[in-house]
Amino acid sequence: MNELLKASNWISGLQWLFFIFANTVVIPVTIGAAFQLSQEKIIFLLQFSFITVGIACMIQALIGHRRAIMEGQSGLWWGIILTLCSTAGIQGISLETLGGSLATGIIISGILTIIIGLTGTGQYLSKFFNPAVMGVFMFLFGTNLIRIFLKGMLGLPFGSNAEKASVNVPVALLSIIIAIIVMIISIKAPAYIARYALLIGIIVGWTVYSILFHSKHSSEEAGSFSFHIFPIGEPAWNSGIIITAVIAGLLNLANTFGALKGTDAMYQSETTKKQYRSSLTISGLFVSISGLFGLVPFAPYVSSIGFLSQTQILKRIPFIIGGFMFVIMGVIPLIGHLFSLLPLSVGSAVLFVAYLQLFNSSFHFFKQVKFNTVNVYRSAIPVFVGIIIMTLPPSTFATLPGIIRPIMSNGLLVGILLALILENFFSWDRYGLPKEKQSKNV
Repeated sequence: MNELLKASNWISGLQWLFFIFANTVVIPVTIGAAFQLSQEKIIFLLQFSFITVGIACMIQALIGHRRAIMEGQSGLWWGIILTLCSTAGIQGISLETLGGSLATGIIISGILTIIIGLTGTGQYLSKFFNPAVMGVFMFLFGTNLIRIFLKGMLGLPFGSNAEKASVNVPVALLSIIIAIIVMIISIKAPAYIARYALLIGIIVGWTVYSILFHSKHSSEEAGSFSFHIFPIGEPAWNSGIIITAVIAGLLNLANTFGALKGTDAMYQSETTKKQYRSSLTISGLFVSISGLFGLVPFAPYVSSIGFLSQTQILKRIPFIIGGFMFVIMGVIPLIGHLFSLLPLSVGSAVLFVAYLQLFNSSFHFFKQVKFNTVNVYRSAIPVFVGIIIMTLPPSTFATLPGIIRPIMSNGLLVGILLALILENFFSWDRYGLPKEKQSKNV
């Protein structure tokens, strides 16, 4: 009780609140725009995201992995869902069918994650995600998200209409200026100001956007909180989408492994089997909840490592306080109504800067791999193939069977799958050595 009453813990909790907020607020707004949802449903997605993210953070800190690591809507899932929305029309899938099939696939992947957590197999699966795989994952993950944010900065709509749209020059110029301001604050400002760079970017950018473009406020009044089950589409069965969702759910485990392994040094202890079990079980529960309520599925945030390094707020109490305050924000309808009006270009500009750090994260893992002229293929193939697929128009894959088309047209998924296959079926560390040394290692 005394810990809860300390002013320092509440100040630190406020920092956590800003971090959780900045990493959450844009996601439900973009998903609502991609699925062309009504303002009422977007407000619901935003409010319920605040509530569930705050609760998930508190539960993980209390009975899960018991570390101050943000549990939120996964960037990997977010990128995959937005990519599927942008290609749905070309693949002949309606947004309702896509949303319903995603809901089904997300619930299935949530159940699988719970089973992995309860059975304790997560610790063994983590061995497949070695530094080379995690390096590829981080690089392609960052590339995919930066691509999405850049589209938002250019004023291109999210979803199936994005391919036909053109650059909105005034919006793009403002977005670039916002991104530059956030970077300058992050680099030049004192640490106690730099940690709020994302929040400052959102406030300043939103204010200027409203003045310049006279952004319209919804006529709907903020009423009481109302639930919407399956807001992005009633349960449906498209085999290709569901298989993609299940694979995405399994690959999403990389976030858990990356976040927990990445904080081992800070907490001066190696993640235990119990921590893996608890963390994955709780994440799986919230993934299943996401399928029911149209949210982007959950995972521990690898970006928490950077926040912890910068602030050194390792104690759980401030983190729990931050999560609790975030829940309160979600319960207040006026807040959900207000933030549902956040301009996507402003949110994209701020997160564009935030996720540039994934480039550094990928190289942190690649530094642990001893590359040479031969074994460089272990990472070069998945990285380059993944990036090339991301640049190809969706129509390129129209001739593929529908059951594999959603997977093969997603560069992020293809790249990570290639990395897992190449790393776990080849002994790369013995390639590129002198022949006499190779024979000794056989």
